[in-house]
Amino acid sequence: MSTSPKRIIYSQAPIRICDNGGWTDTWFAKYGRIVNIAVAPYAQVQIAVFDRVEHEHQVTIHAENFGDKYAFNPGEISDWLLHPLLEASIKRMGIPEDLAIEVILYSDAPAGSATGTSAAITVALIGALDALTEDRMSPHEVAITAQVVETQDLGLQCGIQDQLCAAYGGINDIEMVTYPHAHVSRIKLPQETLWELEERLALVYLGKAHSSSHVHVKVIAELEAAGPDCNQLNDLRLTAPKSSQALKAGDFQALGQAMIENTEAQRRLHSALISADAEQIITIARENDALGWKVNGAGGDGGSVTLLCGSDRAAKRLLLREIRDENEAFQEIPIKLDHHGLRVWEST
Repeated sequence: MSTSPKRIIYSQAPIRICDNGGWTDTWFAKYGRIVNIAVAPYAQVQIAVFDRVEHEHQVTIHAENFGDKYAFNPGEISDWLLHPLLEASIKRMGIPEDLAIEVILYSDAPAGSATGTSAAITVALIGALDALTEDRMSPHEVAITAQVVETQDLGLQCGIQDQLCAAYGGINDIEMVTYPHAHVSRIKLPQETLWELEERLALVYLGKAHSSSHVHVKVIAELEAAGPDCNQLNDLRLTAPKSSQALKAGDFQALGQAMIENTEAQRRLHSALISADAEQIITIARENDALGWKVNGAGGDGGSVTLLCGSDRAAKRLLLREIRDENEAFQEIPIKLDHHGLRVWEST
């Protein structure tokens, strides 16, 4: 492509951690309640915009984390190529016929970390593509579109919380009144409480990508048969209001307990949802008097665990050292609370 684009559009969206109430934001739950926390590292998108007449292909994608770069014309593909989520997002949004684009996508969060990275990438991409036209979507509309891409265009199992968190940012109390319709309320906290929460949180990647395995298929089938009011889902729903109340009160002990209750509720869905690696992290956290732990996302092999530590910073550092010593594959992912959600801007 030409080295002189007409415009350069940038966007970024946060990932999410500590999704208490997860699993209840799904079609089989029908209704639900989730509290989650938006954090950096961000999913980042850069779109260079050119005149279409100068380029053979309308779209070039550079998926930087995967080392993939390829070009295509959206109207000519009959099957997905290398990255269906990216291609489906572009196809759904459409590109003005007189334009060609080069899209660069990157995230510091490992793929498959069970922190909604794919949703954050999709939200950031759709938000950037939206800037190609005059009519602009709201953050909620971007989130809905991103979820539709996954569920309808690609036929994937997908809840709604990841996209909403990426679009809105902040600490979210999400009430799904009936799938997929939801209200999102920002939990607003004093600045000092936010600072303290940020210092107490830690995110540990288990060293391998989370996979939606046959265990998840089995759990979904069992939950669908049990119905939306089954004990398993109700146990998960209850952890969200407990989390909300704890956060508003600045009660980190109660927040940690809600995280633990959610993880145990995940375990009751299926024992394999709390992997042996996650169990190692939990054991070390418990022995070091951590306040709470949450296996992120749906659970299963790989992924990550959110930890909530006490007020002693030295004790937190010791805990993280012991985790690294336990298994060199375990990695802390540095995080910062995000307060903005999706951001889109441009340079000329």
